[in-house]
Amino acid sequence: MKLNLVEIPRVKTISKEDFFNTYVKNQKPVVIEELTVGWPAYQKWNLEYIRQVAGDKIVPLYDDRPVSHKDGFNEAHAKMKMSDYIDLMLKQPTNYRIFLYNLMNEVSVLQKDFKWPNIGLRLVKQLPMLFFGGENSKVFMHFDIDYSNILHFHFHGKKQCILFPPSETPYLYKVPHALISREDIDFDNPDFEKWPALKKAKGMICNLNHGEMLYMPEGYWHYMKYMTPGFSMSLRAFPRKITNLGKAAFNVFVMRHYDVLMRKWKGQDWIDYKNKQAIINTNKNLRDIQKN
Repeated sequence: MKLNLVEIPRVKTISKEDFFNTYVKNQKPVVIEELTVGWPAYQKWNLEYIRQVAGDKIVPLYDDRPVSHKDGFNEAHAKMKMSDYIDLMLKQPTNYRIFLYNLMNEVSVLQKDFKWPNIGLRLVKQLPMLFFGGENSKVFMHFDIDYSNILHFHFHGKKQCILFPPSETPYLYKVPHALISREDIDFDNPDFEKWPALKKAKGMICNLNHGEMLYMPEGYWHYMKYMTPGFSMSLRAFPRKITNLGKAAFNVFVMRHYDVLMRKWKGQDWIDYKNKQAIINTNKNLRDIQKN
């Protein structure tokens, strides 16, 4: 038995009016296949190009190990030169990924390769982050702290994206005081005996190819798997819903700091408590829903 997923709609091109009225206003995901065709990045951005312009940069790498107190908060699991990392990705599958690293700030030539799309969203005009992953590396199921509307562009190869709208949160074993679901859930091949609520969750899926863009509405859960070595870029727009703005402010100014404080105080016991509570809360949600 697999997750209950339907294909995300795809269009080759779309006007900003149609994009806004059909997808942003209704908070529905879509893949736009040819939005980047006119960008220099469409022709230039591949791993060999990144090696040429950024090969000497020392980059932080993360794998898919569960959150642990001994690793520290958002501390890199390894570091290496970008050229060595690209060699590793092209040689064999690897769990190592790059995220939360502002490569564009380090390598200014990359800033000339993309264009801010005129697509009906007020994008935050700050340098976008790039995200890299080796074949079969995974980004755990999560939603973004700021509830942004996200334009997610992929380059070099193929990436699989699974999305769930916020309405499905009761079934996703959300870890309290965090933005993630239980990290030991295999969303490629879920164990429904262990995680029965997942059978109720209704989501969406797509495979992004080179140059394609996925629109992810505010608060959407996303799980991503690099089917081949590759990299992505996200542009963001603040949430339009007042309630989501409030949630974003709470996450940034209250929840995040509370969680850091509790990690320092309780250590691994706090992480273990949250993981147990994720099961308790979800099982309660499932019972309540079944009663109604």
